[in-house]
Amino acid sequence: MPNQLEQLRKITKIVIDTGDINSIKTYAPTDATTNPSLIFAAAKNPEYRNLIQEAVAYSAKHAKEPAGRTQLLMDKLFVNFGVEILKFIPGRVSTEVDARLSFDRQGSVEKAHTLIKLYEASGIPRERVLIKLASTWEGIMAARQLEQEGIRCNMTLLFSLPQAIGCAEAKATLVSPFVGRILDWYKKNQPEGNYLLAKDPGVISVTEIYGYFKKFDYATQVMGASFRNIGEITELAGCDLLTISPTLLEELSKSAEPIERKLDPQKAKGLDLKKVDLDEKTFRYMFNQNAMASEKLREGICKFAEDAMHLEQMILKEFKS
Repeated sequence: MPNQLEQLRKITKIVIDTGDINSIKTYAPTDATTNPSLIFAAAKNPEYRNLIQEAVAYSAKHAKEPAGRTQLLMDKLFVNFGVEILKFIPGRVSTEVDARLSFDRQGSVEKAHTLIKLYEASGIPRERVLIKLASTWEGIMAARQLEQEGIRCNMTLLFSLPQAIGCAEAKATLVSPFVGRILDWYKKNQPEGNYLLAKDPGVISVTEIYGYFKKFDYATQVMGASFRNIGEITELAGCDLLTISPTLLEELSKSAEPIERKLDPQKAKGLDLKKVDLDEKTFRYMFNQNAMASEKLREGICKFAEDAMHLEQMILKEFKS
């Protein structure tokens, strides 16, 4: 019997969620995703010091003002990690727009342009890059514009159906609904609940989004993210993509338990669903009604922004840029 990771590969595209190059070499995923928290953790490893040094030198050469130099340093660092990751995967890498731009449509678009230009200057075509944007209304509108320009987007910090529908209507390449963070919220706020396997609220959320997309023929793909255990992963077997941490990839590779396909596009066609007519007012109202999604989006933006600032401070202190 093949292990669970091998079984999963047959029905779902496997993506690794890390900034650690060695983990990527070990598990040979198709794609890879990063975020400020993962890059912050990886940047502490002396093995990647050269990536930081190159970004410092580049920013010092191409930016005159200190503020602009720091922004360029961070952009180049994220791209340097992405370029390195792409040496070991056949597919795409996701690089995140600064979370502090989550409510700035134009700022997000300009940051995406900067990142893509840096990738292209390093010899990486834009087709191998996904720009990660927070699934705020402003982020969704930025994605709409970027997709029209041929810049592919991965919508992150997504916790609810209206966010997902907005992203699909904007023709985003894929959405990354968070599973584990949803479960975290319910365990904290409704600790008496039974959240095992198919009753896990994060699993339910991704299943709902997947069903809606397939029912109404959206091209946007669903990539489950932020897992707390392999049970959440196996309950979403068949999802378009799953982005998984190295720790859980290892656990899957050591288990030979059979995996049953849970998500199927043909079965989704038969779901009794009503299509939502979503404009900005409807989006904001529906999202506001979801306390979990509202709280986790705010928390996620703050955490990513905090880790980006910590990374800046660490590099500036060590390299005196």
